Amino acid sequence: MPRSNETDHHLCEYAYQRDGSVTTPRAFSAGTASSGLKTSGGLDLALIVSNQDCNTAGVFTKNRLAAAPVIICRETLAQNPNRIRAVVANAGVANACTGQAGLDSARQMQEMSAEALGCAPHQVLVLSTGVIGEPLDLDRVSPGIRQAAKNLSREQGVAAATAIMTTDKYPKHASLGVELSGGYVLLGGIAKGAGMIHPDMATMLAVITADANLPVNRVNDLLAGAVATSFNCISVDGDTSTNDSVILMANGASGVEIRNEKDYEIFADALKCISQELAQMIVRDGEGATKFVTLHVSGARNMVDARQVGRTVAASPLVKTAIHGGDPNWGRIMAAIGRSGVSVDPERISVSVSAPSYPESFLVENGRGSAQSTASIYEIFRSSELSIEIALGVGSARATLWTCDFSEEYVEINAEYHT
Repeated sequence: MPRSNETDHHLCEYAYQRDGSVTTPRAFSAGTASSGLKTSGGLDLALIVSNQDCNTAGVFTKNRLAAAPVIICRETLAQNPNRIRAVVANAGVANACTGQAGLDSARQMQEMSAEALGCAPHQVLVLSTGVIGEPLDLDRVSPGIRQAAKNLSREQGVAAATAIMTTDKYPKHASLGVELSGGYVLLGGIAKGAGMIHPDMATMLAVITADANLPVNRVNDLLAGAVATSFNCISVDGDTSTNDSVILMANGASGVEIRNEKDYEIFADALKCISQELAQMIVRDGEGATKFVTLHVSGARNMVDARQVGRTVAASPLVKTAIHGGDPNWGRIMAAIGRSGVSVDPERISVSVSAPSYPESFLVENGRGSAQSTASIYEIFRSSELSIEIALGVGSARATLWTCDFSEEYVEINAEYHT
């Protein structure tokens, strides 16, 4: 089921580059190395570098046990959002729940990267993913950083996406171009994540780059808006990690400025589109996933309620196992809606399903099992892609979320993750 971006899939209405990544926008490059942090071997360290200062924003996990690199990134961006030059990322070790030693290691990663790149430590952000609780082996990281700095190139973008993978089956990368009033700008991104995925956010890392000249005072709002409708609208298993990070770096290398509110709206929409593309790749590559599910929640009193209902259904193990087994057990969906904490009127709730080869069929109408249920519902639930529409009937707010099924493979992967 996992679908790489080698398939014929397009980002909204924008010009999509099939092999695009963080190095597609002008003046960005990447370097990678195998430093021995992953027990499986292979690339496990990446540098993403701009040759000029970037206006930068970050959105991070809400887990109260934030990992050392998350803490360092927050501090760095609070003090220095307009001079970031690089991101250093490692896979294999999360550097989470490692105390003061972990903070020291994250700072040393900044210093090592700065020395290798010829910039200041406060111009480097640090990302880590992998096993929680294990110390970061700097004797391995240090030569890896030096090696990555030596092979920087625009051709290393997809390799950087590979280097940050853990249980991912394939690298996640995308890019698009968009026309503003002052000219054409490019956005690119990479992401990782397959398990421990749930808002806010997931065991995921994402770096998005742009060559537009974005006002530093609006970068945070742009990223927050994009994350709200993408990375915070996905769920694989209901767990939120300690290391979740999404970074937006804009270096202005195109020379194109955001001149007016129309430009701002266009760029915000493009950023949302590339974020949703990367987020959906994460769900499609969910650990053990065999089905990709789009959840539409409509008729809510407000957006908060719509998302809360969607998140509860998306994370329900009973709903997800029913989907895996092709069982249209709508009672599980209704039970999840009811325990979401959102005030609903059961007599107004409708639930319908559809799939690419099958039209919409109702499971629930006005809170009761639908008399219109047909044999095609079973075929819909057996489809590798399906949509579930939940209409609450108490308002006009809508939200869309993405999730996947639970399979035996998910249990196997996570039962043996540390070994």
